[in-house]
Amino acid sequence: MRFMRRPGLALAAFASVVLASTAQAQVRSVEIRTPRPFGYFLGDLVRAQVDIVVEPGFTLQAASLPQPGPMAYWLDLRDVATEETQAGDARRVRLSLTYQNFYAALDARALEIPGFGLTFVSASDHGATTTTAQVPAWSFNISPLREVQPPAKADPADYMRPDGRVAPLDPQPMRVGAAAFAGLALVALFGLARDRAWGPFRARRGRPFGIAARRLRALAARPDAETAYGEALRALHRGLDATDGRRVLAEDLPGFLERHAAYRPEGPRLAHLLAASRLAFFGAGVPAARAALPFPEVAALTRRLAATERAA
Repeated sequence: MRFMRRPGLALAAFASVVLASTAQAQVRSVEIRTPRPFGYFLGDLVRAQVDIVVEPGFTLQAASLPQPGPMAYWLDLRDVATEETQAGDARRVRLSLTYQNFYAALDARALEIPGFGLTFVSASDHGATTTTAQVPAWSFNISPLREVQPPAKADPADYMRPDGRVAPLDPQPMRVGAAAFAGLALVALFGLARDRAWGPFRARRGRPFGIAARRLRALAARPDAETAYGEALRALHRGLDATDGRRVLAEDLPGFLERHAAYRPEGPRLAHLLAASRLAFFGAGVPAARAALPFPEVAALTRRLAATERAA
């Protein structure tokens, strides 16, 4: 019985040695690089780059990465970024770590950032192999922001540095620039008002349908619907006559559309309008015309004609 126990212990020891050497071979190297190991103060960001080289086929388990947050009362992990690349016959995993230091040092001293372990997995048809790469702890030097015991001063305000002097700024270039932009804005407003027939350009020549559209907006609020409808038809007739420079009746519509091609899409509606006008003034009267072409349709046609007029 004693003879059988000893070979079992030897076999277990041999297996542990083999597994340790195998895990060590799976992780080829772990290297830490920092921009500088000294010259840090309270509130500074401390950055480190960790390069881990592993055997091909091993991938980093994201769950084993250190999580951003407080690591000690004086240290926070702000950000963790990973990058995996191929390095010859091996795989390189690069960690970019950003810490923030909150240690208020009274003298120059070294602080240690704790290490951590990362898990790598290689999956195959026979199962998964897991190995751990141990990132060792590393240190940096921190310096105090002020002297431990500065010279005594009678007035506490003397401990504070005076405000820095700032050269006075010349406001003239900004005034000139503001005036130039204001002038450009006025020119643009002038062009827009002329295009839209606002203000003093309300009754300018060349926009008879715009005048008719404004007239119809005023007529829509009148209580006498039949009188307003008749005035709306007259306003549209005046717009047609002014645009063509002559009287435009129903039989003149093809020639009007030939001379003013921009209004051709509105040809069927204009024909409907002229038919309603003839019905109102030379037929059954305004009620019949309103039934054939209601006031909202007349107003909508006028708005479309005014928009075409502006575009033309």
